This record gives sequence, C-alpha cells and structure tokens, in this order.
Amino acid sequence: MNVKKINLPLTEKNIEELKCGDMVLLSGEIYTGRDMAHKRFCEILKCGEELPVDIRGQVIYYVGAAPQRPGRIVGAAGPTSSKRMDPFTPFLLDYGVKAVIGKGMRDDETIKALVRNKAVYFCAVGGAGALIAESIVDKELICYEELGTEAVYRYKVKDFPCIVGIDCHGNTNIYKKI
Repeated sequence: MNVKKINLPLTEKNIEELKCGDMVLLSGEIYTGRDMAHKRFCEILKCGEELPVDIRGQVIYYVGAAPQRPGRIVGAAGPTSSKRMDPFTPFLLDYGVKAVIGKGMRDDETIKALVRNKAVYFCAVGGAGALIAESIVDKELICYEELGTEAVYRYKVKDFPCIVGIDCHGNTNIYKKI
C-alpha cells in the first residue's frame, strides 16, 4: 500500500496530488480546534478583528485530547465528529485554512468550500486516539484555555496517520464509497 508522507505546511502541489482514499502521514505543525473555537474564530473575523493565531494556510484537527498522562505529550487524541464544525468550516476555508482533520461525512456546503478553496479533508480513525497521540511530539497552548479540552493548541506531529476523505476536486467522498 502506498502511503504519502507530507511535510507541513501543505503546498498547492501537495493538495492537488491528493486523491480520496490516499493514506497520508503528516509531519509538522497542526492546530486543534472544535466547535467553540470555530465559533469564536468566525465571530472575531466577522467583526473585522484579528485572530489570536493566523490559521491561513494551516491544518486544523478536530480533537479534544484526553488529559495528559505522565511522560506523554497528550492523552488519547482521537478525532471528533466533523459534522459539528460544518456551520463554521466553509467560512474558515474561505478565510484560508487549507485542511481539516476529523471523522465522518461533511455537508454539501463544506464540500463546495473545499473545492472552491482547493483544500482537503483528512479523516483520522475514530477509536485510535492512543495510537494517534504517539505521533504528537510537542504541544503549545495558543488560546482559549478557559475552553478546557476545546482550547486551541499547536501540535507538532511526526507521521500523523490519516486518510484523504474529500480531495480538492470534490468529486469523491470516501464515506460515499463505503
């Protein structure tokens, strides 16, 4: 099986070459963010203000990592259901986010925004949080600490395992193939 290794940040060439179903190992920096962080990001941007972190060109992972265990960077770090981010994702993709990582199907507006912005949706395997946590080699709190597990972190990852769920061409969706 062919696995693509990609060093982040993503390039246009990386994104163009990715096809639905490709297995990928990501290395570099990704940001975490779930519902509440997405909502805040959108509210701030709609008011014309600057975000506490520049997410343009970045990858956002929908995760709420379990508490850190001794000797570990994070606890289990499995993906959160992506559908909960669909009300916000098209706006953030239009703003410049280049990829998101989660699990499950996406709505039509999100798929259109992926195509419009030449972005990609990666799927991480639900239930594999302990395995995924092994690829997180460093973390830094960026903002919204008061949100607890929904705070925004910058993770440094090495060989983070995922699958292309929706490519930038939008004509494929891995969940529709199953």
